[in-house]
Amino acid sequence: MFITRSLTKNSNLLLVLFIKSHRRNAHSIAASRTHSHLIKSGAATDIYSWNSILTSYGKTRNLNDAQKLFDEIPLPDPVSWNAMISSHVAHRSYNAVWDLFRCMIRRKIEFDTYTLGSVLKSIACVGELSFAWQLQCLLIKTGFDGDVYCGTALVDVYSKCWKMKDADMIFRQLPVRNVVSWNTMITGFVGIDDFDRALATFRWMEKEGLISPDEGTFSSMLSLVDLVTQLHAKIVKHGWEVDTVVCNAMITAYSSHHGSSIKDIVKMFDEMTESIRNLVTWNSMLAAFASAGEIDSAISLFINMTKLSGIEPDMYTFTSAISSCFDNSTSNLNSRFSQGKALHGLVIQKGFDSTVPVSNSLITMYVKKAGAAGNTNSNGGLSMDDAVRCFDSMETKDSVTWNSMLTGLSQSGFSEKAMKFFRRMHRSSQIKTDHFAFSAALRSCSDLAVLDLGTQVHSSLVKSGFGSNEFVTSSLIYMYSKSGVLLLSRRAFDESTKSTSVTWNSIIFAYAQHGKGRLSLEIFSTMSRVGIKPDHITFVGILSACSHGGLIKEGTEILKTIDKVHGISLRMEHYACGVDLFGRAGRIDLAMDLIKSMPFKPDSMVWMTLLGACRIHGEVELANVVARRLLSSVPDEHSTYVVLSGIYSGLKMWEGKALVQKIMRDRGVCKVPGWSWIEIDNQVHSFNAGDRSHRRSDSIYSILDELMDEIRRRKRKINIS
Repeated sequence: MFITRSLTKNSNLLLVLFIKSHRRNAHSIAASRTHSHLIKSGAATDIYSWNSILTSYGKTRNLNDAQKLFDEIPLPDPVSWNAMISSHVAHRSYNAVWDLFRCMIRRKIEFDTYTLGSVLKSIACVGELSFAWQLQCLLIKTGFDGDVYCGTALVDVYSKCWKMKDADMIFRQLPVRNVVSWNTMITGFVGIDDFDRALATFRWMEKEGLISPDEGTFSSMLSLVDLVTQLHAKIVKHGWEVDTVVCNAMITAYSSHHGSSIKDIVKMFDEMTESIRNLVTWNSMLAAFASAGEIDSAISLFINMTKLSGIEPDMYTFTSAISSCFDNSTSNLNSRFSQGKALHGLVIQKGFDSTVPVSNSLITMYVKKAGAAGNTNSNGGLSMDDAVRCFDSMETKDSVTWNSMLTGLSQSGFSEKAMKFFRRMHRSSQIKTDHFAFSAALRSCSDLAVLDLGTQVHSSLVKSGFGSNEFVTSSLIYMYSKSGVLLLSRRAFDESTKSTSVTWNSIIFAYAQHGKGRLSLEIFSTMSRVGIKPDHITFVGILSACSHGGLIKEGTEILKTIDKVHGISLRMEHYACGVDLFGRAGRIDLAMDLIKSMPFKPDSMVWMTLLGACRIHGEVELANVVARRLLSSVPDEHSTYVVLSGIYSGLKMWEGKALVQKIMRDRGVCKVPGWSWIEIDNQVHSFNAGDRSHRRSDSIYSILDELMDEIRRRKRKINIS
């Protein structure tokens, strides 16, 4: 019975595939039969039949047969030439299009608006401006410049070449304009982000009242997200709210508009009937949920789409669904990751594992999971292994693929593997190393504190022409700072363009990390003087500099000016820096007042900062209160237990320390060991507490014992004297 059902199912599938194939080849077969009959009958003078076959071959995208047939036609007329030119345009053989058109002119074959429209379309596809100018002269010479079809095609050429001034001049000279003409101008202005001109053209179109806007008009105009509600009203007014293209554009526009509610988008989607929903509709809605962080809704929508609507997902569907399955802000990371792995299985089943965008999304999902788990956690290592397997299984890789892997390794703490991968990427002929790759490599060098390797990467990026890139420069400043060479950090900063806050922020952080708060404040003052607008990251750096430098007065003043003077809303990290500023200075009362003044609920970062201040100043009672908050909100975070245990140990409260250690054991929380690196003769040696894995560990510990003995002798000598 099971075999019979399987055979029946497979037979039905084969029948469907045969029907689809038959439909696809129907035009080609009919054209071939007519061609054979024409040759056998000897009806060589029937140009209408020749042109019909030629057009059929063009529709079936059989360019070779079309070319052979064209060469066989005894006396091709303008229709024959137009059909051949259209076929080449469809196949993107643009040079062949231009050669055919030149041949028409040389042979003095009469061309028409269809000929010129096809040639102009080919020019627009490649942006061949010099040819466009020549063709414009020909249009004027032959009188076709007043034709709405040719004029609109010329406007399209100039708009796609970003020459909107020329496009506008042609558009205004058109004696008659159709809806395509207006849409072309609006789309052109939107393409160059000139939203004011796009809106002005739309209003001009409405004011004339000769042409009503259509789905193409509204699809372009909906890119103006700030006017989405007004455009929605106009769409309803003109009766286009039941058009699939317009509704899809509205969903995308609303999801891009920060003032829009996801409820409004859901309402619009629900009001669409099944007849006007298509794959793009579902994909747009899925992307809207993912963008809004509505993870559960995104997964539910994906399930409904595949099970209830009968619409087969494409690579864009899977890309949005996978990207929604991992969000660092979500509370249930393991559940999201399980959903992502299930989607990975479905991707393989549907055959989308060979598509680059889907595979890139899978790699990003796995590296984010690895980053959340950390390289010291076995789950982090396993997730990174999954990412590597995805990468190695891909036949085609783009720059996003390589950079996702490199950045994932770097940000997840796998710095050594990241540098090996960077070397592989740099030597590969498949991809060109770009500024993203150099930034990630420099970050890994910073984490490893390998100055020699960092300087080699520096030399390589200068040779590659990325020395002036602000993000690369920022990574350079950070790398030299982490390696303890502030002089080279400052030199990298001085040699940069310094046109945005990115490089300024980096040098501020560099000085802050080395306790040079005054220098950070000087940089900030210079930054304001030269007209570089600070961002929220700038103030994180400045507050950190004040905190590490003990500049409590200056830090307090800056906290007051972030919102009032600079118009930047205080974020969680600003409050955490403020708590650290007051806590280090022993002003626990001010730190608590700052926390109470926060307009939102403090997160674990703020409480952890306060707990650290309690440890420094022995505030046991407050430390217990803060620790209870942290242990309930982030029970798996080992730092809370370590800090609290350190407080009890420092005050010789052994019972409290024993209790903390017992809770850690019961919850299965382990302290993450600290690592140290040292570079000798271009080789990095790694160590952690109690580690004996190094091949020369015996001699290392022997020398360490000698040093400890020497310290004890000197200590006894000091005590005696």
